[in-house]
Amino acid sequence: MNTLIYKANILIEALPYIQKLNGKTVVIKYGGNAMIDSEITKTIMEDITLLKYVGVNPVVVHGGGPQISRMLNAMDIKSKFYKGLRVTNKDAVNVVEMVLAGSINKEIVSQLNALGGKAIGICGKDGNLIEVEKAAPVEGVDLGFVGEVSKINSRIIEVLADDEYIPVIAPIGTDKKGQSYNINADIVASEIAIALKAEKLIYLTDIDGIFLDPTNNESLISVISVPEIHKLIKKGIIDGGMIPKVLGCIKGVEEGVNKTHILNGTIPHPILLEIFTDKGIGTMVEKGDHNSEN
Repeated sequence: MNTLIYKANILIEALPYIQKLNGKTVVIKYGGNAMIDSEITKTIMEDITLLKYVGVNPVVVHGGGPQISRMLNAMDIKSKFYKGLRVTNKDAVNVVEMVLAGSINKEIVSQLNALGGKAIGICGKDGNLIEVEKAAPVEGVDLGFVGEVSKINSRIIEVLADDEYIPVIAPIGTDKKGQSYNINADIVASEIAIALKAEKLIYLTDIDGIFLDPTNNESLISVISVPEIHKLIKKGIIDGGMIPKVLGCIKGVEEGVNKTHILNGTIPHPILLEIFTDKGIGTMVEKGDHNSEN
């Protein structure tokens, strides 16, 4: 009986958050190391499916860096990163599209559908969802076929999400000539959240969140403001692959997304633990002065 009462209390704790998010859009960026463990992946898919069933509109934007790297290595195609962005030549962009819009996208769709969700996989080329221009060189380094988002045509997502479907989006876009471009999934997730006026933007990564001291596991920052993030970037505390994520968080909250979150996607049920509990588990980013509300 005590176990049943405990479970009931968990549901009651979640109730005000479910009420607040009912009918709202939550954009979830899923990828990288959060995809590696099949058991953890299942719990993330369960979280996303549950969101839909309780009246939230989840939109999934996925990456797939490790899978892309493995395929490029298998095909003996050289690839490197600069400032957290993959330098993508013409051969590499074809592989990136194949892996992202093909195998990974459809695997996520299959997993959600197996749990009772109704997921539909698309990429930025569908319905001209993501229009891009070639990214400018970064500190003199040409990134190749890497795109900068110029426009999000969100109607296709809105039609799906407002109905009974869960959109699953691969971060491939096209320019005006129809050329495919690889786009950093963190950036795409932020741009889509802004276009949809999402209530929340959630990044699933392989660390617990933003730390005041990366060498001290006790220094996790549960709530942080945009000015505080800029200070940590300037000090070099936030660097590497975290840069696109925190910049996505910043742009999101500055352009209309209510709250953005960075969570550890390698633990079970990270989404539910963050948004449906009083304490939360990761770092929540707010535009200005912060408080403890999820």
